[in-house]
Amino acid sequence: MKNIALYFGSFNPIHQGHLIIAQYVINAGLCDELWFVVSPHNPHKNRTDLARAEDRLEMCKLAIENHPLIKVSDIEFQLPTPSFTIQTLDALEKKFPEHNFSIVMGQDSVENLHTWKKYEDILKYRIY
Repeated sequence: MKNIALYFGSFNPIHQGHLIIAQYVINAGLCDELWFVVSPHNPHKNRTDLARAEDRLEMCKLAIENHPLIKVSDIEFQLPTPSFTIQTLDALEKKFPEHNFSIVMGQDSVENLHTWKKYEDILKYRIY
C-alpha cells in the first residue's frame, strides 16, 4: 500500500515554494509520493482571479517533470464545482483503494479548516 500525500490548491500559479514544500514532505519520509491536486474552482477563492483551470493544470505538470515522486492529479476536473476537499477525498479513496492518503496543508488553511464542508471528516486524515 502506497502512502500518498495530497497537496490541494488552485496553484495560480504553481511556484518554487510549492515544490520546496512537496520535496520536504517526501524527503522527510512522510509519504511515498506527493500529488498536487489542482482545483478548478476552490469555493474560498474568487473564480475571476484564477487563470484557466486547464492552464494551471498544465503548469503543474510542467513544474514537476523532473520530480519522479511528485504527480499531478486532475480528479477535481471530474467532480462538480466548486471543489470540496471531502468530496475529492471520497472520490480518490474509491478510485485508489490500495492507497493511504494524507493531506499537506498550509497554516492559513489549518486556521480556516472549521469553515470547510464536513471538516470533521477531513480531520480523520493525517494532516501535515
